[in-house]
Amino acid sequence: MGSIKVLDKHVAELIAAGEVVERPSSVVKELLENALDAGATAIDIEIRRGGISFIRVTDNGCGIAREDVAAAFLRHATSKVSTEEDLEKIATLGFRGEALASIAAVAKVEMLTRVKGEMAGTRYLIEGGEEVLLEEAGCPDGTTLIVRDLFYNTPARLKFLKKDFTEANYVAATVDRLALSHPEVSVRFVRDGKIEMQTPGNGRLHSAIYAVLGGEFADGLIEAEDEFEGVRVWGYVSKPEAARPNRNMQFFFVNGRLVKSGTCSAAIEQAFRGSIMAGRFPACVLHVEMHAGAVDCNIHPAKVEVRFLKEETVFRAVYNAAKSALLGDMTPLEMKMPEEKAEEAKTLEETEPAEQLKIKPAAAPEGDKGEMPAAEGMLYNRLLLFDFSENQDEEKKASADAVSEGSDVEAAPQIEEEKGEAAKAVFGDAIDAEPKILGEAFGTYIVVERGDELVFIDKHAAHERLIYEKLVEGQGKGAAQMLLAPLVVSLEKTEYNAVIENLDLFEEAGFDIEDFGSGTVLVRAAPLLNEGEDISAVVAEIAGDLLLHDREMRTEKLEWVYSSVACRAAVKAGDKSSPEELLHLYLLIEKNPNLRHCPHGRPVAITISKGTIEKQFGRV
Repeated sequence: MGSIKVLDKHVAELIAAGEVVERPSSVVKELLENALDAGATAIDIEIRRGGISFIRVTDNGCGIAREDVAAAFLRHATSKVSTEEDLEKIATLGFRGEALASIAAVAKVEMLTRVKGEMAGTRYLIEGGEEVLLEEAGCPDGTTLIVRDLFYNTPARLKFLKKDFTEANYVAATVDRLALSHPEVSVRFVRDGKIEMQTPGNGRLHSAIYAVLGGEFADGLIEAEDEFEGVRVWGYVSKPEAARPNRNMQFFFVNGRLVKSGTCSAAIEQAFRGSIMAGRFPACVLHVEMHAGAVDCNIHPAKVEVRFLKEETVFRAVYNAAKSALLGDMTPLEMKMPEEKAEEAKTLEETEPAEQLKIKPAAAPEGDKGEMPAAEGMLYNRLLLFDFSENQDEEKKASADAVSEGSDVEAAPQIEEEKGEAAKAVFGDAIDAEPKILGEAFGTYIVVERGDELVFIDKHAAHERLIYEKLVEGQGKGAAQMLLAPLVVSLEKTEYNAVIENLDLFEEAGFDIEDFGSGTVLVRAAPLLNEGEDISAVVAEIAGDLLLHDREMRTEKLEWVYSSVACRAAVKAGDKSSPEELLHLYLLIEKNPNLRHCPHGRPVAITISKGTIEKQFGRV
């Protein structure tokens, strides 16, 4: 007897459903695309328990005739594609005829639909792929689809879903993208009985962006539009100062379909080159319109990846739109101070710089009759907070404690001309040879003469590793600082979910964050060492890292949080540093010989022997 058999209908449908229906958000995506293809101008989405127990999508589209209702749930049954040639010019969001069949195979589905002009509508029930009921019913024009008990007949798949809160955020992200793809359609999203989002459907993309991503994000955008060789690009790009720490806020829609496109992403980033800092990325909501035959959407089951017939043309169109938007935005940068800090600033203006920092000026380097600049004094305080020495004298310990409390103290040590002796007084036998700080190279590398070798220390990498080690030791909470006013941070829904799911990790790193709802969080406290940093960017950056490492264990995730905080808090390449600070940082690294790489793996220090140098000059 042969071992090869044809699978029965039910098993085959369960297997096929796995390619289309991965989680509740997959169901919502397919139903929304069907509603848009039906010409709906208003769509209402409601979920309960993250969409696992209940999903309802109602539209005012064309509806389905009664004789077509049952056929709509058959696999590969569709009204959108008829011939092979149709696949070469797909103009609809759906076309494979798999969505309803896949959903019905793993859930209990109810459909209410009526075509305009019909006296009555149709009610259809199907469970696990088997028809239960088909009857006449009273209902409004359009279609309502209710999906209950998703994966009720595939418990293994149900087991791999995440918490209701997480699944609900995945659904919210899907709804957000569909709302941005069609600003002419009013979209309302209800989550566990509460209206989470609603767009006006007035055809204005900026209005949809405001409703979906929030006013802060919308206010940081500039309009972009261009057409090149039949490819039209329109929408919005972020102002340079509103650039993001990752690409999560880049949305590209090709003929109304959300896509992931390396071509479009590379084009906009090329346009912004020279306008934003390295490591920052422009945000955008851009629509790309072209002839349906110039793009292939049939290369991925989820239809999120596309192939362009002329990649260079698309690249140029997106580049031109973004570049012209930047050139047209001549708004000068303005330094703004939060209202809460205005009164404090008036008081500080009347005091000396050193008093503003609540420290006394350190001893000036030889030949300098002025005081240590305020920025350098603050930098030195940050180094003191992460002093690894176990043999500091009591006076220096008291000094560090007092600085952290903001009292008037002698902040910086009085480094004498004999720096080696002063260093040994503080660090004991931690150093074997008297160090001689020669200075800095390129504002980045500390150059130290130590015995018969030169030591080059990357001050950012060194300081970053020191901060990271202290965070690992659990001292992040102690370095937290309450903000004068809570900061509302708007995030993309998947970033938002990553933050809410890892609030305990943020707390260990010195953040006090709480859920503010609808893709926003409230930051009440942040690590002290992030003073002067953009806290919103720090939170978004960490969220992006957590998304990339979602499957890692908690300890690994915590390391990524610590790495991001340490990188942001550390002295930056190019920052002005005093000789005292350079020496102090060098001694901290020398005291801890195991700290040889930053958290990202870059070396903290390299050495060049005297013999190597003399060989290069032909002396040996």
